[in-house]
Amino acid sequence: MVRDSIGQGQEISPTVAVGKNGVTDQVIEEIVRQISKKKTIKVKLHGESKILRSEIARELANRSGTRLVELRGFTVILTRKIKK
Repeated sequence: MVRDSIGQGQEISPTVAVGKNGVTDQVIEEIVRQISKKKTIKVKLHGESKILRSEIARELANRSGTRLVELRGFTVILTRKIKK
């Protein structure tokens, strides 16, 4: 499952960007909107330190109700959570 999501993430382009203002309500709303239409999305982070990038990736997943699949460099791959 995770391997499939990573594979899908490598095939798509980033569709959301987190800029100098960080994780805003607008960024979260856009992630929620896109994840309702697609299974996996890619988010591009701009100019953050490695530690901060991992914190931002976790915050994106937590606030948007998605699952963090991978953080690679400045790119975050998020997917829908599996419903139980």
